[in-house]
Parts: sequence; C-alpha cells; structure tokens
Amino acid sequence: MGENTLVTWWKLLRCRAGTARRELIWRAVHWGWREFQRAGSVRPDTPGGRAFRRFGAGSSMAFPAGAVFGEGGIEIGDDTLIGALVTISAGLVPGQDLSPYLVLRIGDRCVIGRGSHIVAHESIEIGDDVWTGPYVYITDQNHGYQDPDTPIGRQQPVNRPVTIGAGCWLGAGAIVLPGSRIGRNVVIAAGSVVRGEIPDRCVVAGVPAKIVREHVADGWRLPRERDQQGSLPLAANRLADGNRRTGAGRVRSAQWIF
Repeated sequence: MGENTLVTWWKLLRCRAGTARRELIWRAVHWGWREFQRAGSVRPDTPGGRAFRRFGAGSSMAFPAGAVFGEGGIEIGDDTLIGALVTISAGLVPGQDLSPYLVLRIGDRCVIGRGSHIVAHESIEIGDDVWTGPYVYITDQNHGYQDPDTPIGRQQPVNRPVTIGAGCWLGAGAIVLPGSRIGRNVVIAAGSVVRGEIPDRCVVAGVPAKIVREHVADGWRLPRERDQQGSLPLAANRLADGNRRTGAGRVRSAQWIF
C-alpha cells in the first residue's frame, strides 16, 4: 500500500511539473513575441522609418510587415497606423532609386488593415482619414492585353493613377483597380471591385462596384442614375421594392453591411 501511494504521488508530481513547464514556456513565447513586435515596429525614429521619403510623427507600421520597398518614393502622413503583414511598395523592384519621384502618398490619420497591399508604380494618392479593413488591394498597374496571341504575363503593363479621397472607408477584401478616382467620404463595401470614378458621399458595392446609396441635399437616397439596361442595380432594386412595400419614400439611413 505504501509503495502504491509513493508511485501515485510521483505521477501526480510529474504531471503538475509538466503542466507548470508548459505554462512557463507558453508565457515566455508570448512575452517574447510581444517584445519582438514592439522592437520590430517601424516608427519615425527607427532605421525603417528614416528610409521613407517621409514617415510622419505618431505613425507606425506593425511587425511583421509584408513586402516593403521603394521607400524613397513613399510618403506617410502623421498619426497613421499600418497593420501587420501589409505590403507597401513603389516602383518596379527593390533598390530602385525613386528619390526624385513621389509615387505613393498616404495621408494623415489613416488606418491600413492587416494583410492589405498597396502597390504603386506611377501614382497612388490616399487622402487623410482613410480607413481600410483587412486584405484590401490597391494598385495603379494592370497587365496589358494588346496581343491575344502573346502570354499576358509577357505583355507591357499599363499604369493609370489612383486617387482615394479623404474620409473614405474600404471594407475587407475590397480591390481598387488602376485608374480609379474615389471621391471624399465614400464607403466601399467589403469584397467590392472598384474601377472608374466614384463621386463624393456615396456607398458602392458589387463587382464591379456600383452606387447603392448616395447623399443628396435632403439626405440619403437610392441612386437616380440607371444602368445600361435602364434599371437600377440589383441591390438598389431590392431596397426600392422594400420601400414600395413599406410605403417609405426615402432612405433615411446609410446603414449597410461591410
């Protein structure tokens, strides 16, 4: 009986020691990772921040970053937060001298969500107070397709400048294609693909993105303009049908799912 008690006690001691060891390792790993994140973040006073054409006061880029190159052609405003794994690039390849050129500008008080890509070759300008969800993709270059018999990857790419007005919100997974000109205070719904010109103070959604709500002098309304088939976009049709059933003559809110 005494021997069995000793064996049971020894097993219990080993179990408790193993649990304490695993907990200690867990705490050490997570403490170390937090320290790495603090030490590896890019701020104005770090070597990474000084590599940029401008890296504004109060701004930071979380660690680990995505692919970051062409810093000499990139300006980042004040108090802007860039999430982890965000790719920000200017020019064609790392090491390219872009000091005479401003290729990418991100304004003040912006928030760039985790895993997003901003890939600039000619000109991308993002205004102040622009926030994005995670995994947003913004680029000013696309593959050329002049010759249908040549592999697309071997054809000359086409660059078209991109501008995103101040105060915009881009939902998770949104894509902004070359040549896009987005106005001020625009909401881009999650998963939308934006091309062309988007006016101020509206909500766009879909692939390709279309206006589903717009702000006019007397408040929020469904879009007045009709598509090429002479009908409102599908989302707007559904809202209009709901308004007819409920007798609502006007959209009083800009609420949407992003």
